[in-house]
Amino acid sequence: MTGRTQVAVALGSNLGDRRGRILAAAEALTRLLGELRLSSLYETAPVDVVGTQGNFLNAAAIGVSSLTPEALLAALLAIEADAGRQRPHPGAPRTIDLDLVLHGQTVTTGPGVQVPHPRFRERRFVLDPLAEIAPDWVDPVTGLTIAALRQRLG
Repeated sequence: MTGRTQVAVALGSNLGDRRGRILAAAEALTRLLGELRLSSLYETAPVDVVGTQGNFLNAAAIGVSSLTPEALLAALLAIEADAGRQRPHPGAPRTIDLDLVLHGQTVTTGPGVQVPHPRFRERRFVLDPLAEIAPDWVDPVTGLTIAALRQRLG
């Protein structure tokens, strides 16, 4: 266990009742983290997927956790599994996708978990909702705020 740390989670869905799945995942995150700030929902075209897929709904959530990054990631994977997430192959459609984006100012590249998420700086579908609710959060790797990272994407 660590102290209470602010965490950021990206949420996405492109199967079935996308809005309902994101809101259900946000409820599960609230049970896990206590108070939760959830961004607006953003509809985005699929990125890094296999085959033709429907658009995603994406959001970001900010909460506080006493879990280590590894334990929090395991909890996120359990929420995905409870929501019916299957992983037949990389880039498959998703009932729900929960990514641990930031864990305070932690930087770790251990087996099974990388924090900050290694590709979040390149993804508008993560940065748009995250900039809405945490524009001043500083990325511990680049030293840039979320708002500045978002601006760099154009």
